[in-house]
Amino acid sequence: MIRSSELGSFLEGVVVLHRARDVAGPFTGRTVVVTGASAGVGRAVARAFGAAGARVALMARGEVGLAAAAEEIERAGGQALAVPVDMADPGRVEEAADLVEERLGPVDVWVNSAFTSVFAPFLAVGADEYERVTAVTYLGCVNGTRAALRRMLPRDRGAIVQVGSALGETSVPLQAAYCGAKHAVNGFTASVRLELLHRHSRVAVTLVQLPAVNTPQFSWALSRLPRRPRPVAPVYQPEVAARAVLHAARRPRRKEYRVGLSTTASVLARRTAPGLLDRYLARTGYDAQQTDEPAGHGPHNLWEPLDGADGRDYGAHGVFDDESAARSPYSVLSRHPAAAGAAVGAAAGASALLARAVRRSPAEGR
Repeated sequence: MIRSSELGSFLEGVVVLHRARDVAGPFTGRTVVVTGASAGVGRAVARAFGAAGARVALMARGEVGLAAAAEEIERAGGQALAVPVDMADPGRVEEAADLVEERLGPVDVWVNSAFTSVFAPFLAVGADEYERVTAVTYLGCVNGTRAALRRMLPRDRGAIVQVGSALGETSVPLQAAYCGAKHAVNGFTASVRLELLHRHSRVAVTLVQLPAVNTPQFSWALSRLPRRPRPVAPVYQPEVAARAVLHAARRPRRKEYRVGLSTTASVLARRTAPGLLDRYLARTGYDAQQTDEPAGHGPHNLWEPLDGADGRDYGAHGVFDDESAARSPYSVLSRHPAAAGAAVGAAAGASALLARAVRRSPAEGR
């Protein structure tokens, strides 16, 4: 039997062997659109495509973040075009796509990463706020996909990558609007994929499901919680997500890519012990999404970009660097067929541990 320390060494070795290939795909001379590119995962994705030689179109509302991202891409050797746009506005998205093709050439890859959220119990979220989260997070993905397909289908080539979330499969309390939007992205993407299959199109659409990521959203999202919001552990750095997105753009597949062992473990737990998992999340989900610090309830970015208000570039990382993993050996294994068995075994083991914790939680909660 392989000891855990030996398995860990093996996983680390796989990471080292594949790291260069993960971040330096063959994107030289290709045009890539990244939405939500001013900060967080979108910022890290845009930076990674720039380092891989792509011509990168950056779409987001925050002009300060867009300008900073463009500078990073150009320093890394890529070409950047910043396009301020609200992804919830379909007409503006179409105009932005036209501008990209005029300035950078035909779009080869389109990454939908724009989102917003509200941290609050459902009844504390106003109808207009719920609609706004849905418009940006779900309809923003729809609008981006529509713009991409209108340009890719006549050429019969291209790749669309939807940046999804584990919360699109396993919901948590206090984020009803975001969880609903991410569930909708899953269903929408599956339907579009079937239509492309029906017409024998070579345009590919794939999903990358993310775990908790250390992004600025926990500092600038609207929150009505008594304490400051935080990602549910384990937490990963945005660069882990970026490497997975680049891989998905290079090798799209029908089966989604899952980033982080926790993402697959939560999905398996949902399938094997759904009732127990619900009780576990209901008991732990409130505290797991809040720090010990009292809430500040300062400015937020639901309606307007926060970097435009305070002039600050928020970058890719949030404030949880100290606890965030810079790599995910499981994610590397899961996208390489030769090592898929080890990845599945690791996920099953993690799921069993989670299920054990879930089964203990009702007694602990009484």
